[in-house]
Amino acid sequence: MKSSDSIKIPPGFWAGLRHLGIAANDVARKAGQPLTIIAEPAVTTAQYFAVWQAYSDLIGDTAKGIIELAAGFETAKYPPTVLATYHARDYRDALNRMVRYKQLCPPENLLITEEGESCTITLEWLCTEQPGPPMLMGITLAYLLELGRRGTGQPLTARFVEFSDDMGDVQTLEAYFGCPVRMGASGNRLTLHRKDLDRPFVSYNEELLEILTPALERSLGEQQRNRSISLMVKWIMKRNLTGGRPDIQAVAKELGISDRTLQRRLSDENTTFKHLLTQARHEQALEYLADSSLDIKEVAFMIGYADQNSFYRAFRLWEGDTPSNWRVKQDFWRNALVTEST
Repeated sequence: MKSSDSIKIPPGFWAGLRHLGIAANDVARKAGQPLTIIAEPAVTTAQYFAVWQAYSDLIGDTAKGIIELAAGFETAKYPPTVLATYHARDYRDALNRMVRYKQLCPPENLLITEEGESCTITLEWLCTEQPGPPMLMGITLAYLLELGRRGTGQPLTARFVEFSDDMGDVQTLEAYFGCPVRMGASGNRLTLHRKDLDRPFVSYNEELLEILTPALERSLGEQQRNRSISLMVKWIMKRNLTGGRPDIQAVAKELGISDRTLQRRLSDENTTFKHLLTQARHEQALEYLADSSLDIKEVAFMIGYADQNSFYRAFRLWEGDTPSNWRVKQDFWRNALVTEST
């Protein structure tokens, strides 16, 4: 199993399910997995997603499932990556630690930006060919707010929450997050009040952090050394596609290596910078086109094409069709599936 496809399910997850009256064995069976998965030290991305989808199916209500599991988790039963955030100095420190150490827990990745009165945390999938189930998206963002509430001891609220998928009852989610919740958005984002980030954590534990931090940093360094350079390059590309074309010098600088070293390491993995850029654009194009609120011209710009015609030519090579026709066909099949399920 590759390190990029090795995911640990913490005991706290199964404990949280028991607290909700859901047996771990039932989740494993629903997911089509052997019962031994409950004690497995690590699972594949496909198994991880299957477990989350099984939980979603068993609880039956996505919004309820998100809130009850987020509010009911027991911190003590979670790994050091979680403890290091819960015992941070303040909410900002906790979030930055969460973003950094989330790299140790694929398949999702978090990107944090502070601007004006807002702090926005964006959830991205390291493998866009296999996006995670809605329940996992919801619980990830809910946990980030729950972290602030528990750490500060205050009933914090968010400014805005966006989900790319249907998450069930909007009013239930808005009551939990304390803000408007939008579904069918272009991404999954939690926007917080920036002033809340300065709130100190009542759970701050300096001695514990002095023990946990060096160990986590060593693990992170080891993982980054072992991680596929191709996956890292493609992830950086996707973050920097909008309005331009990432160059190898900029990507190499972000990785902390020379462009010649980057070229050599990509060659060792039987790929090239140009090939990965094409893959990144293709994958992002499909993801953006699935969002009907974005027009074709916007999508072209967001994946780095200066004009719409260049995007059309590239898309025909990728999919054998125009972006407009592809979108129409996807909408048709999506509606057909919805009709069939009802």
